[in-house]
Amino acid sequence: MIASLAVPLGLAYSTHRTNRLLLDRRADTHRITELADSAIRLGDLRVLVEEINRYADLYGAAVEVLDREGNVLARAGTMVTGDREAVRVALSGRMTESLPPITPFGPSTVLIAQPVGSGSQLSGVTLLRAPAAQAMRDVTVMWGTLALAALISLGYGVLAARRLTRWIMRPVIELDRMTQAIAEGRHDTHAVPEVGPSELRELQERFNAMGDAVASAMERQRAFVADASHELRTPLTGLILRIENLEPYLADEGKEEYEEALSEASRLAQLVDDLLALARTEAVGVVKKIDVAAQLAVRLRTWREVYAAQDIDLVADLPSSWTGPTAMIRIADIALDNAHKFVPEGGRVSVTLCGGTLRIEDNGPGLTTKERGEALGRFWRSAEHVNVPGSGLGLAIAAELARLSGGTLRLLPADPQGLVVEFAQAKPAAAQP
Repeated sequence: MIASLAVPLGLAYSTHRTNRLLLDRRADTHRITELADSAIRLGDLRVLVEEINRYADLYGAAVEVLDREGNVLARAGTMVTGDREAVRVALSGRMTESLPPITPFGPSTVLIAQPVGSGSQLSGVTLLRAPAAQAMRDVTVMWGTLALAALISLGYGVLAARRLTRWIMRPVIELDRMTQAIAEGRHDTHAVPEVGPSELRELQERFNAMGDAVASAMERQRAFVADASHELRTPLTGLILRIENLEPYLADEGKEEYEEALSEASRLAQLVDDLLALARTEAVGVVKKIDVAAQLAVRLRTWREVYAAQDIDLVADLPSSWTGPTAMIRIADIALDNAHKFVPEGGRVSVTLCGGTLRIEDNGPGLTTKERGEALGRFWRSAEHVNVPGSGLGLAIAAELARLSGGTLRLLPADPQGLVVEFAQAKPAAAQP
């Protein structure tokens, strides 16, 4: 829009300045033509020569008077060649009606031709080549002024557009920030509907209401699981004690049923404990930092005793000190607990902590590609290991802890066989300009 205004204005001024130059120089040409007509009729060119010399010295122009055959009668200044077409037009009785448009890039001189005499009494031609430097300067100043005004207008337009765009997009940016925070687990995040179009502010308010409803529903769900699990622990513990107290009073034929009942009660108690742990894990909002290397070394001393009882070799490669989230200790415990259940006697389990990545690798039976994709889900258990104690929540808890810690948990195949549980912290995002 700015260009559509500035360009026509610039061209219009160029045309105006060219026409003004034409009118000014045509008046001079007309006066010189009258002198030439009088001098030719009287046969005395002295006054004409003196006049055109004074004019050429004063204005830096070139003047030339020709007769009908094209012979030079009088000349002042340096006339550029290539004016034959102008002479031909003037001898036909026509004067110069237009000039090429003056621009900052030229032309530096203009040529005006006018016939001497009139009608059938034409006696020659007057040629005036006048400098256009002043006209070029005027056009240059005007074009520069228009360009500067256009740039200033463009700058203000861009500034206004940016402010308007920010005002319009502010609610959208707030919604994007809110959705990202909710995706990261901060369900109490709200968008602030302060600025922006009324429609987008209303959308923010409805989005806040939706976020509150979702957060409330999830909180009620977690609270129910936690409360139910907590309330079930006491009666389950009492039930297990009562079942154990029945053992002295059972006959031999009831021993097998007794063992199965006690095993099922113990499995149910473990399931309740895992559900409570999962509910508490999901409610965690702050991730604390500790010396993971030191704490993990302490935990491994305890696990080595458990592994030694099953003739499993447990090795570790830990740095002297490394700070990370507390969840890494719990993730390591879950992975080590799974490994000691499935790795056979004489097996090997290695724990490595390097560059923020924790790897627990074993040479047990491992999992297939499909099983590794499903193993992080809740209550998943391999069809081949249904008789192994557990609730199927361990790796789900580990995955949730990893997510809350800003990292990822992956299950990878070990070489040549076995399973790798890998926790990797997310790399910090690059700063935005």
